[in-house]
Amino acid sequence: MTLRILKILGLALAALILVIAVKTALYKAPDYAPADAAAMTPVTVDVDRIVANMAEAVTYETVAQHLVDPLAEGQFRGFLEWIETTYPAVHSTMDREMANLTPIYKWTGKNADAQPVLMTGHYDVVPAPEAERERWTHAPFAGETDAEFVWGRGTIDDKIGVIGLLEAAEMLIAEGFQPERTIYFIFGHDEEIGGANGAGAAVELLGSRGVQMAWSLDEGSMVLDDVLPGLPAPVASINVAEKGYVTLNITAKATGGHSSLPPSETAVGSLAVAVERLMANPVPGGLTDATAEFFDAVAPEFGMVQRVLFANQWLFRPVLEGVLSGSGPTNAMMRTTTAPTMLQASLTENVLPTEAVAVVNFRIHPRDTVESVIAHVESVIDDPDVEVSVRGEPTLPSPVSSSESEGFQLLAQATLGAFGDVILVPGLTVAGTDSKHFSKISDDSYRFNPMTFGPDDLSRIHGINERVSIADLERAVQFYAQIMMGVDG
Repeated sequence: MTLRILKILGLALAALILVIAVKTALYKAPDYAPADAAAMTPVTVDVDRIVANMAEAVTYETVAQHLVDPLAEGQFRGFLEWIETTYPAVHSTMDREMANLTPIYKWTGKNADAQPVLMTGHYDVVPAPEAERERWTHAPFAGETDAEFVWGRGTIDDKIGVIGLLEAAEMLIAEGFQPERTIYFIFGHDEEIGGANGAGAAVELLGSRGVQMAWSLDEGSMVLDDVLPGLPAPVASINVAEKGYVTLNITAKATGGHSSLPPSETAVGSLAVAVERLMANPVPGGLTDATAEFFDAVAPEFGMVQRVLFANQWLFRPVLEGVLSGSGPTNAMMRTTTAPTMLQASLTENVLPTEAVAVVNFRIHPRDTVESVIAHVESVIDDPDVEVSVRGEPTLPSPVSSSESEGFQLLAQATLGAFGDVILVPGLTVAGTDSKHFSKISDDSYRFNPMTFGPDDLSRIHGINERVSIADLERAVQFYAQIMMGVDG
């Protein structure tokens, strides 16, 4: 009897190994490269010109502000006047109107019946605090260059988008080019603080006229080089969705008093327990939607162990999701994230507060909603003396755009034309962009910056020593020009 059981177990194990081996052998990545990926003709880019113009753009301290003071407004208006002078063909050919300090350009196409498209960037930047400036290799607003880079605040986020688009359009107009479809451009002035008065106002204006884009392109990802170790080529992630955003006040209440006579339960103690429970019990996640598309595209390129795991998710999914949840970047792709950011309690060291408040930020995965996040938080905390309330205005997760549309195919083609041998994947933007506004007037919304990022570059976004390579500036103009030439009617 024992021998028979062992034989059955052995046969079952052999069958399991065979199934795993076959599924691994057949595991292939979806091919997002268009059939005519090599059909695009490269354009000639004036590298010296774009380097000089990018460096000049950096010198305008267009720091995003909720209430723009007169001095700061001068920087914004100065930048707008500068681009008008620097790009005369754009301004003599396109129609321009303003949504506050955000310009909207319309480049009329040959085919008036074709649905227009939208290409965007933003020229506002985050601050470069005075206390940190001595740690910069080059001053953040000096616009300095060397043999490899243009240095300064906004080079990555997102003046490369604005300058790259303007350079490409100026060059093509000078050559007598007119696109088949009408192309709109929006250059936001307040993306870093939500974009309501910039992109939001522009979208409201265009939407009131019934303008509906076939697709929009905004910032939100890039070509990742060696960020995911073990891959044979850089990964170009054209992101098809964007997380939402909600911040909650977690308020614990208790009897206050003097710290010399503390009760068994205090507001601070109850709040600490509540926050610990939130951190120990994150919102459930998994390999679904845009996250699944991303890993389905890159996993077949990994080594054998990872291939086995991803090819056999029917068996190894819990293991995979556990491993991916252990890394910050992949965990953010997997689920709605929980981030306590602010605390408030007593103003004096010897007074027990009647209230203690934790401010917790959640970046909402497209599978979740504001309501489902609140329900999860209340369920996990499970304390009648702790209240949960919404702080500020939430932003819903974006719809998931198609990775099979003509727009995605054109972006993929332009990416291959500009960057060569890369692994094309759809992905998820885990931070916020102005696409949350653009998606209201776009059938599909895509997020991609034409630049290459390595492991050492991630900290430069909103950080010290922000810079963009001269090679990426050239590739950016190439990328945008290919798209403009490729939009058909």
